[in-house]
Amino acid sequence: MNSKNIKNLFYNYNVGKFFVQIFMAFVSLVMVTPFLWMFLSALKTQEEIKAFPPTLFPDTAMWLNFVETWTSAPFDRYIFNSFFTATSIVFLHIITTAMFAYAITQLTFKTRGFLFGLIMATYMLPVAVTYVPSYIILARLGWLDSYQGIIFSNSVSVFAIFLARQSFLQVPREMVDAAKVDGAGHWHILWHVFLPLTKPIFITFGLINFVLMYNNYLWPLMIIRSREMYLITIGLRQFFIEQGSYGVNWPLIMAASTIVVTPLLLLFFIAQKWFIKGIGGTGIKG
Repeated sequence: MNSKNIKNLFYNYNVGKFFVQIFMAFVSLVMVTPFLWMFLSALKTQEEIKAFPPTLFPDTAMWLNFVETWTSAPFDRYIFNSFFTATSIVFLHIITTAMFAYAITQLTFKTRGFLFGLIMATYMLPVAVTYVPSYIILARLGWLDSYQGIIFSNSVSVFAIFLARQSFLQVPREMVDAAKVDGAGHWHILWHVFLPLTKPIFITFGLINFVLMYNNYLWPLMIIRSREMYLITIGLRQFFIEQGSYGVNWPLIMAASTIVVTPLLLLFFIAQKWFIKGIGGTGIKG
């Protein structure tokens, strides 16, 4: 290959890379636009939001909209409830997932394959079919309208079990055998061999499940009655209804939506390195 061909190849590569970056920038802009519009609308007046044609930026930023929104409803309580329940659920997910994935990959028993197949089959069921039996169980336990009702009814994640099992299968067998030779038991091997090697996977499904539980709406709506137990999703709906009593106050609605989504954005920016690493692979180094 002569220098001219090398130059053309280098030029074509850079051109292709440039168009890929342009495309990715466009997709990113499309994804960010709703959040940008929501934030900027929270800084507008009611008249500016209703104006046609619409404008992107407000004439004067109405930062007091956030103050009024925060004082109009107990959003601090709503956010605490959502963070507390979501964090507790993810904590239980890590424990139950690690133990189950270890059992079906490292222990030998006759029904191991059947048990895993049965667990995965439940993932295909519509979530709504579990609401009635779950509601009856919680009612008999006296756990309706309580933290433990929300937390323990979501304590197992089939999606997390599948990811952890696939990751555990890639842990080198030599490391497990070496730990057994050193006298390590199953508990020690699980938490000191498997968990450190598969940490990116646990962080990945932890973040995904945290967002799902933080945004959980229908099931908590069925079992929560008291206002002090409202999650942020139910609290935002209640705030929207109350604002609609005298006409929807869109600046306050947008401010409330911004308040709700901000913690998740901050969480992603903090943990994005581990999240991307977990999505890209198992995180196991040979």
